[in-house]
Amino acid sequence: MRRTKAALAALLLTGVLATGACATGNDAVVVGPETFEFVSPDGQIEIHYDPPADRKPVATLTGPDLLDPDRTLTVQEDFAGQVVILNLWGQWCGPCRAESDDLQRLQEEFEPQGATVFGINLRDPNRQKPVDFVEDNGITFPSIWDPSNAAVAALRGFPTSVVPATIILDKQHRVAAVYLAEITDDKLSETVTALLAEEVEPG
Repeated sequence: MRRTKAALAALLLTGVLATGACATGNDAVVVGPETFEFVSPDGQIEIHYDPPADRKPVATLTGPDLLDPDRTLTVQEDFAGQVVILNLWGQWCGPCRAESDDLQRLQEEFEPQGATVFGINLRDPNRQKPVDFVEDNGITFPSIWDPSNAAVAALRGFPTSVVPATIILDKQHRVAAVYLAEITDDKLSETVTALLAEEVEPG
């Protein structure tokens, strides 16, 4: 089992590095019985979870608002019933900076329809740097500041050393798609549109 997990992680990181992502570390797959369990078949960097009944939710994802450290943001409470485009980013990461315009376009297109981009700022110990990046680039979607990876630990089994990465949650905050490389708004629009059209399954 350990060899299988190590092989998957190696394939995953090889594929991500080939696409120009900012990756560090060698996170392995971790199994969680009740929440989302990440696997990357054959080292895939784009994974879709269908049918919806097979999806699993993420654990409570919460942290301090990047722009207002006195305010706490919680995905499950602040964006209940919404499709959420989670984006792991750092202002130090070139591909993250490059995709920020695409994420902002997604926010502007889909926020009126019931979806939001939600950033998780990683490994930026100097909070002012990501704050300046957000303000200088006119980014309006929320982000939490998570320099120690405390909040992102909710994504159990996810290779959080891979940045940028984007995880799309359906209206019930179950993982519907994962992108382990720089994204474009065109690439994600179809997936978000389809998730907005889904009926919420009875609890």
